[in-house]
Amino acid sequence: AGIYPNVFAAVKNIARTEGPRGFFVGALPTAARNVPFVVVTFTVYGALSAWRGEAKSTAESLGRGVTAALVAGVVTQPVDVVKTRMMTQAASTAVPYANTLDCIRTIWKNEGPLAFYAGFAQRTTYMGPLWATQFALNGKFLEAFAKQKQHAGNNGSSKP
Repeated sequence: AGIYPNVFAAVKNIARTEGPRGFFVGALPTAARNVPFVVVTFTVYGALSAWRGEAKSTAESLGRGVTAALVAGVVTQPVDVVKTRMMTQAASTAVPYANTLDCIRTIWKNEGPLAFYAGFAQRTTYMGPLWATQFALNGKFLEAFAKQKQHAGNNGSSKP
């Protein structure tokens, strides 16, 4: 955000002026965006699996993962924009927001509703592949565990 010349200067300044709590200032807003994102992602993936049955291939898991992440992104992007604006306002020359509601009103009034989707393309560039990979790997791990359990059962052993 251009507030500090480098990460070391930022760490030193935050530690000196705000103490350890200064490193967690954005934790609540980040959780307010991430928790709903994860809930929506898993819910959409689960709904797709309930509708179409369990994914039968890695490609199918990848497709469902991308779809789930994109839906979650559409739902949570406005929260991400507000979070980002609130967290980076110190680097701005604009009048600081009084609170979250003021931030929402100011964006809506000055930039319009589409401003709440600023950065969506950039965000989806990483979140689609990230979640697609997560769900595909999850499927592979579940297959491997099932095979291991079956193999252990065939040997009369309960050990993995």
